[in-house]
Amino acid sequence: MTERLPKSVLIAGAILGPLVLAYAAFSRPWYFTSQTYLGGILLLEFVVGALCFYRRVFFPVVIVAFLMAGINLPVGTFWTAARWVFLGVGAFAGFFIVLKERSYRFGLFHAVAAFAVLTALVSAAVSRYPGVALLKVLSLFLLFLYGATGARLAVTGRENRFFNGLLIGCEIFVAANGILYAAGIEAMGNPNSLGAVIGVVCAPLLLWGILLGGEPLLVRRRWMLFAVCMTLGFISHARAGLAAALISSALLCVGLRKYKLAIEGLVILLIVVAATAILRPEFITSMASSVVYKGGDASLGVLASRESPWRSAVDTISEHPWFGAGLGTTANGGDADEKEQGRVSSTANVTTENGSSYLAIASGVGVVGVVPFSLLLLLLVGRVFRTVAYMRKTMSAVHPAIPLAMILTAGLVHAGFEDWLFAPGYYLCVFFWGLAFVLVDVAPYASSSSAFRWSIKRPFRTIAAVSLSR
Repeated sequence: MTERLPKSVLIAGAILGPLVLAYAAFSRPWYFTSQTYLGGILLLEFVVGALCFYRRVFFPVVIVAFLMAGINLPVGTFWTAARWVFLGVGAFAGFFIVLKERSYRFGLFHAVAAFAVLTALVSAAVSRYPGVALLKVLSLFLLFLYGATGARLAVTGRENRFFNGLLIGCEIFVAANGILYAAGIEAMGNPNSLGAVIGVVCAPLLLWGILLGGEPLLVRRRWMLFAVCMTLGFISHARAGLAAALISSALLCVGLRKYKLAIEGLVILLIVVAATAILRPEFITSMASSVVYKGGDASLGVLASRESPWRSAVDTISEHPWFGAGLGTTANGGDADEKEQGRVSSTANVTTENGSSYLAIASGVGVVGVVPFSLLLLLLVGRVFRTVAYMRKTMSAVHPAIPLAMILTAGLVHAGFEDWLFAPGYYLCVFFWGLAFVLVDVAPYASSSSAFRWSIKRPFRTIAAVSLSR
């Protein structure tokens, strides 16, 4: 964006900016001694800087902002509010850029996404907690708007740079969490959050990076980090994360016809389990209890821990079948007096855990409202099938749609057991839908024979471009 600004504007800004700040420092010095004002100024500077390099940095900035708000570290407090600033600014900036350039088309998927927001708005109007529901609808609108504009701007024409950066960021994330977990620090706040990111994002992305090939040192490093990634998944005891990682990894191997690799991975897993059972049988018993049954009674079944929230969601659907209880809210909380009905913040009385993203959206928007959301997911599944068919035909991992399809597959599996798919405040939701809108653009047809030329040795230089035949 900076190259489009006249030099006179940049020079004037460089001269007048310090003068304005100096005048403000002398005339209103209390602004510069308040942490709130200083934080706001720093945030404003950061947003302006990110806007100047919108295509290059804004997508990772948005993801990092939401991730920082969700981690169990002192810096998370500041990002709790700042994340919405980045999402809102990114959404509207991307919208105006797309309108100006007119180089992106909007199709059925985008129309269905807009209709889904409208149905959520209707459900919010009849919600018991309209303030909270309306804010959640607004956040969903900003997320879809950013996905339809800003996320596409970040990837289109920059596929090599974007996915190489994504792989490097994934490697750093796994290595950092491995070190912190070894030191006894749970940076993600709780094991389920760690398992979610590991299973939905890191495992399929790292395995795809391995299958890309490259220099031996690079491949060995990714194999080592993939092992750390799966270890973190088992340590987290997150069943949904493990299922997402294993299913997406298996689909990647089957789609690329890497049957030998899939069998080798299964054999290694069985060897590790058998060796552990022989050397430390009590560890296997403990893992079976904590992972499979979540510490509950084995006689109640594997999904006993999910039955209570699922039953609560079904009850809500039965009570409000047509338009639901409002996106992200509950109809069975505390007494809804006037103060509660008008509140605009989430509490335990206002929101609830449904144990499944699909039950959550059904209870939130009802039978009428769930239709566009279901169609939205079906369109995504269709793009995933198209990508898998392309993989089986070409037997090549070198295409930007492949990692997107694997991440979305893992996300759809994981969302069946955790309530985050339509919760825009959660970093995994922002990441998922940002990539979903990109997959809609780049998913190839099975009949396509074009290839994506990938640069592995120079991760920060785009040497090739995408050539897709529709």
